[in-house]
Amino acid sequence: MKTLKVLEGPTAVGKTALAIEWALAHKTEIVSADSRQFYRELDIGVARPSQEELASVPHHFIACKSIEEYYSVSRYEQEAMALLEELFKTHDVIILTGGSGLYVNALCNGIDDLPDPAPELRESLKKQLAEEGIESLQQDLKKLDPVFYEQIDLCNSVRLRRALEVCITTGKPFSSLRTAPRKQRPFRIERYALNRPKEDLHERINLRVDLMMEAGLLDEARKLRPKAGLNALQTVGYRELFEYFDGRIPLEQAITDIKTHTRRYAKRQLTWLRKQDGIQWITPPS
Repeated sequence: MKTLKVLEGPTAVGKTALAIEWALAHKTEIVSADSRQFYRELDIGVARPSQEELASVPHHFIACKSIEEYYSVSRYEQEAMALLEELFKTHDVIILTGGSGLYVNALCNGIDDLPDPAPELRESLKKQLAEEGIESLQQDLKKLDPVFYEQIDLCNSVRLRRALEVCITTGKPFSSLRTAPRKQRPFRIERYALNRPKEDLHERINLRVDLMMEAGLLDEARKLRPKAGLNALQTVGYRELFEYFDGRIPLEQAITDIKTHTRRYAKRQLTWLRKQDGIQWITPPS
């Protein structure tokens, strides 16, 4: 049977290098499940694989969408499944890697059929975000669904609003409705999660942020500043620098905040992964 070999793990843990190593060993290709790397306008701030890495193995779902294009986990599931059908015609093993748990689960298990909100509710939450900030949405979700609050990327306003839409529309926690039976896939799935000791991971995160700044993240974010309201830019690494551009915090504080928020995001990713079934944990050589 054809096999989808999945490599997950927190940000900065080293998934890219190991995924390429696996792909070369299997003479196969890589499908990304990193929702931040889908967008062609985002490069340094999302730790997109280098040109050398992209050239070493065929990659899919990297820099393939525009930040101005609407994209959802549902569309990703459909497009990725269609891609896998084609890739499995010539490969016995395909590598899937990325830290976006919802996207990985969508491809492995399918997604739940959740209700669409009333347009008035959607606009109300957008207004709340604009006028009261993302912290307001975070606190509302914490009250309505503390379980999902611990799992979600709290800096991702799109997912925050979607979870709140479902909670308010149904009167039930979003996490309690994500219970649809798993879809049967026509391939075997092997799931692995890469992890490192906490201190090691934090050092890697801090170093990566420093290297991003040296590589030009400040200029990248400045060019994107006019489009800061787009959903794709409500993410760690850009929001903090937008606050600096707005004069709300000094640059040193913005850099410190990127490191802090990235470490918190990594912690939430690990919390998510530990609650998933069938994952084999691996530790890279020291």
